[in-house]
Amino acid sequence: MFWTVTRTLLEGFGTTVDIFALTLVFALPLGLVVAAGSMSKWAPFRALARPDSPGWVRALAGLRPISALVDVVVWIIRGTPLMLQLIVIFYVPGMITGTSPWGSGGRVTATVVAFVINYACYFSVIYRGGIQGVPVGQREAGQVLGMTRRQIFFRVTLLQMVKRVVPPMSNEIITLVKDTSLANTIGVVELIRSGETFRTNGGLIWPFFYTAVFYLVFVGTLTILFNLLEKKLNYFRV
Repeated sequence: MFWTVTRTLLEGFGTTVDIFALTLVFALPLGLVVAAGSMSKWAPFRALARPDSPGWVRALAGLRPISALVDVVVWIIRGTPLMLQLIVIFYVPGMITGTSPWGSGGRVTATVVAFVINYACYFSVIYRGGIQGVPVGQREAGQVLGMTRRQIFFRVTLLQMVKRVVPPMSNEIITLVKDTSLANTIGVVELIRSGETFRTNGGLIWPFFYTAVFYLVFVGTLTILFNLLEKKLNYFRV
């Protein structure tokens, strides 16, 4: 019986790992894009600003539409539960169009989409803090050396940002491991749902608690890897 339970939980664990890996693959770069949008200084009406302009004109001149739009999206995503976002992304398109857009394997796909959007927004805040935490003098030194803005970002800002974002990023990534259990909200057979199957069908409760072993091993492995990464990045320490 033990090996039967273990095999079933391993299948659910495989789905959990798939959701986790796909979320990271897409959310990490998307988060950087969102952070860039949030820090965008593009102000199309800046030319309207004059010393004698009315207050509303000066406010319009200072409007940064890309930054404002991105900040609103991040506020909505961070301000609503991930479980609710899963339900909305999976069910609402079908309610509007009459047919589900997700097709075969759509539950896992919808889960990954919801997780990517959610975690990209959280990652963007961490990225932004890391980028803004790099001293301005570092960028000015790059300009003095004749480096382009692109070179300054990739050779100066980004490298120092990585050191700053690893601790908070590792916390979010470990949280992601546990958040994958929310996928069972829309019927994805991940690790937790695999354990629940034995409780609902056979009245066995211990497989449900057995799932904790898989989470602990997964999180423990990630913790070791992040500790090694932080030690490797110690060369940035002054």
